[in-house]
Amino acid sequence: MDTARTPKPLSRLAEDLRAVDFTVDALDGLWGGAAAAALHRGERVPARRVLDGRRRAHAGGAVLATLAELFVLGLPVPADEAAEALPRLGLDDAVELGLIRRDGDLVVAALDLRPYAFGDAHGEAHWWILSDLGELALGHALGEHHVLGVGGASTTLSGLMLPTPARRVLDLGTGCGIQAMHASRFADEVVATDISERALEFARMNLELNGIEGVELRLGSLFEPVAGERFDRIVSNPPFVITPRTEGVPEYDYRDGGMVGDALVEAVVRGCAEHLEPGGTAQLLANWEYRGDDDGLERAAAWAHGLDHWIVEREVQPVTEYAETWIRDGGTRSGTAAFDRLYDAWLDDFAARGVTEVGFGYVVLRRPVGGDASAAASATDGLARVERRHGAIGSNPAGLGGHLAQCLAAHDRLASLDDGALAALRLTVAGDVTEERHYWPGDADPTAMLLRQGGGFARTISPGTALAALVGACDGELAVGAIVAALAQLLEVDGAALAAELLPEVRELVDDGFLLLPAD
Repeated sequence: MDTARTPKPLSRLAEDLRAVDFTVDALDGLWGGAAAAALHRGERVPARRVLDGRRRAHAGGAVLATLAELFVLGLPVPADEAAEALPRLGLDDAVELGLIRRDGDLVVAALDLRPYAFGDAHGEAHWWILSDLGELALGHALGEHHVLGVGGASTTLSGLMLPTPARRVLDLGTGCGIQAMHASRFADEVVATDISERALEFARMNLELNGIEGVELRLGSLFEPVAGERFDRIVSNPPFVITPRTEGVPEYDYRDGGMVGDALVEAVVRGCAEHLEPGGTAQLLANWEYRGDDDGLERAAAWAHGLDHWIVEREVQPVTEYAETWIRDGGTRSGTAAFDRLYDAWLDDFAARGVTEVGFGYVVLRRPVGGDASAAASATDGLARVERRHGAIGSNPAGLGGHLAQCLAAHDRLASLDDGALAALRLTVAGDVTEERHYWPGDADPTAMLLRQGGGFARTISPGTALAALVGACDGELAVGAIVAALAQLLEVDGAALAAELLPEVRELVDDGFLLLPAD
C-alpha cells in the first residue's frame, strides 16, 4: 500500500459511513419509529429484534444493519461482516484507531459512533460523532473520565446559538467537540478548551472525521487556556452539576467542575466579562441553587453584574429529584446500597448550605459596546432581563437561537427610539402569532382574548381591547401612532392618554417577538 497517498484512517472511515448512508434517517428507516423512540429512552431491545429478523431473512445481513448493531446498539458482530462494512478502513486500522476490538471471530465496538442530524441557518446537515461507550453498551456505571456524546443538553445549547457571523468563538468545556463544530459554521476561528485530554482527543477525531477546519484545541481549566484573550462569542455547556465534595462520590469530568455548589457557574458567568469583546455575546447552560429564602434566579442575575444579560429559568427541581437524576446519570441504579449511599451524600451536601431547590436554564450575556462593563449596570438602555419560562416552549426549540438574535436586535433598536420615533414606525405581526377569542354562549363580544406565539418561548398574553385591536392593525401599512389615534377616536378616549398606555406594551411585544420592526 502506498501510505503517502492513502487517506488517513478517519477519512477512510468517513468514506465507509458515507457509502452505506450511515445517517439518522437511514437508521430510523431501518428499524422503524417505535424502536427509534425506545433507543432515545435508552432501550435497545426493539431495535435488536428488528435486526435479528433481518438477519434471519437475509443471511449475512446488510452493511448498514451491521454498523448499526455494532456502534449504535453496542452488540458484537461477526468479524467478516464488520470487514464487509468497513472495506476502506479495514479491521486492522479500526483496531489501531481504537474504534473496535477483536473477540475471537467477533468484533466489539470500543467507541460509540453514531450519526447526528441537525438544521441551522445554513440548512440541514449531518455529522458522525465519536465518544465513549455509554451505559447501554458497557453494561455498568460510567467511568469518571467518560467523554459524553451528543445529549439533550448538547442539542439545547446548539439550538440556542445565535445564527449570526462571528470572527472568534470560544467553546469553553468542549467535551467531544460538538459545540465547536456547530460554531465553526458561522465563525472564522474557533478555540475549544477542556480540562480533559481524553475529551480533546475525541474532539480532534470528530473534527477530522467530519472534515471540519478552523478549530484550535487547548488543554486547561475554564478560562486559563485563553488568559488575556477576547472573543466575539463564547458558548459553554460547563460541568455545572452540583456534586458533593465527599470521598467516594464519583466526579465525572464531563459534568463536575470540582467546586462546591453552583460556584463553577458563577465563575464562568463572571469570567465572561473579561473575555468578551465589546458587543460580544456569551451563551451558557447553567443551574443555580435556591438557599433558604434566597431566590436562586436573582442570585444568578447578580453574577452577571456589569454585563447585559438575559437569563431564562426553564425548570426548578427539589433537591431530591436533582440528586436522583444525576446519580442515575452516572449509571447507579435505584434500590441499591450504592444508590442510597450517594443519595445521602447529595442530601447532606444540600442541607449543609440550606439548599432546597435547584433551578436550570439559559444565560445570555453581552459586554456593553462601549467596552466599560461597569457602565451596563447603570445604563437605562442596558439589557437586564430575568424571567421564568417553565414548561413547553415553541414549535421549534432547535431554532431558538434565531429568536434570541431577533429579540436582541429589536431591544437594541428600541433602546434608541423615544415614543415619538416608535409611533412613527410601521410594525407587522410575526408570522407565528395567532389570536384566540373566547365567548360566553350567546354573547356578541368576547369575554377573553389571547395572543399566542407559536415559536420562540411560546408566550401567551391576554391583551386589552385596545392593544388587541392595535396588534390586529399592524400590517406594515399604518404607523403605530396613526393606529393609536384611530383607536382613540373609535373608543372615544383621549389620544395622548391611550398612547401613554399602549406604547410601553408595544415595546414589550416587540421585545418578545410578537411584533416585528421594519427593516432598517
